[in-house]
Amino acid sequence: MAEPILLIQGDTPNIRVTLTREDTGSAIDISEATTYLHFRKKGTTTVLFSAEGSSTALQQTSGIVDFAFTTVQMNIDAGRYEGEVEIVFDNGNRETVYEILDFSVRADFA
Repeated sequence: MAEPILLIQGDTPNIRVTLTREDTGSAIDISEATTYLHFRKKGTTTVLFSAEGSSTALQQTSGIVDFAFTTVQMNIDAGRYEGEVEIVFDNGNRETVYEILDFSVRADFA
């Protein structure tokens, strides 16, 4: 299992994800899609927020997407969280990445 992504309360981090096919290792072309990162507290079923991804045309064909978190989104309790990446293609098809992203959030010093 991958190490958790470490975040600080109230910060505005940018998380970069590269989407690839597990069977071939090839990039998932997201140039005709919208991507979302659904974020929730670990052990719960309630989604706290969904961040829409962004990327350049070159990044899209390489399966690279960035998710920018806002201060409001990161106004959460310290603890463990998880994220699910969903791809919604322009033709209406949906594809959810099977692997769940693991996050650890700690309190800010100030």
